[in-house]
Amino acid sequence: MIDGVILTPLRIISDHRGSVRHMLKTTDPHFLAFGEVYFSTVKTGVVKAWHLHQRMTLNYACVVGEIVVGLVDLRFGSPTFKQQEMHVLGASGESYQLLTIPPMIWNGFRIPEGSAFQEAMVANCATLPHDPKEISRIHPNDFPEPFDWGTYWTAG
Repeated sequence: MIDGVILTPLRIISDHRGSVRHMLKTTDPHFLAFGEVYFSTVKTGVVKAWHLHQRMTLNYACVVGEIVVGLVDLRFGSPTFKQQEMHVLGASGESYQLLTIPPMIWNGFRIPEGSAFQEAMVANCATLPHDPKEISRIHPNDFPEPFDWGTYWTAG
């Protein structure tokens, strides 16, 4: 795993009425701070990448559908410098997990190729409120390291 990245299994409690899905509590050992919660959707064939937060820690959970999250560590001096990872997050079963991404890790996501889902939704419980001065973005075609997202028709 990239240094500082944490993947935590999440609990789903289901009965005949529906389900409750845990995501993050202040009592969790990996909880750092609360800034805001927001939801991001992605459509099939789209890559939402690359993003880097300078100070914000991200806490992603996929609440609808399924996504693949790509991570690249370009932090000079990091023990995992230039390491890449991909994690599948889904809204059910073993793939219902929380992915904690520390600041300065490039990240993005898409629906996996061949997935039956046409749209997915990711919840992010971020440690800071959104600040456009705190985020950097690079189009996948301009990213300085090779990364295989597969086939996609749009990105950003």
